[in-house]
Amino acid sequence: MPVMRTPIHANSNGDRWYLCRGDDPVDVFVFHEPNGPSGRMPSRIELTAFLASGSGSPEHRTLLTMIGSLVGATHAGSGTPPRGPEAGAAGAEPTPGEAAALT
Repeated sequence: MPVMRTPIHANSNGDRWYLCRGDDPVDVFVFHEPNGPSGRMPSRIELTAFLASGSGSPEHRTLLTMIGSLVGATHAGSGTPPRGPEAGAAGAEPTPGEAAALT
């Protein structure tokens, strides 16, 4: 099965980024295809490394928007809001400063 590619972003100088999935469903990565004149080679960027870069670049923001739209799509029309902790679940212990403020 060939690698599946979804365009993420193309900038004005011709660089392109794709969200890709390999044969294994958990093999998800970003593929950067630089413009021809730059002389750089295409590169595979592991998804975790790409997201961790937090660069604020257009391709980074676009991928985060794509991921966010998937979350919205799974809850659209479900009529049930996301749930909080289960009833009876223990809450976080207050820090010493918070404990002192409560007394």
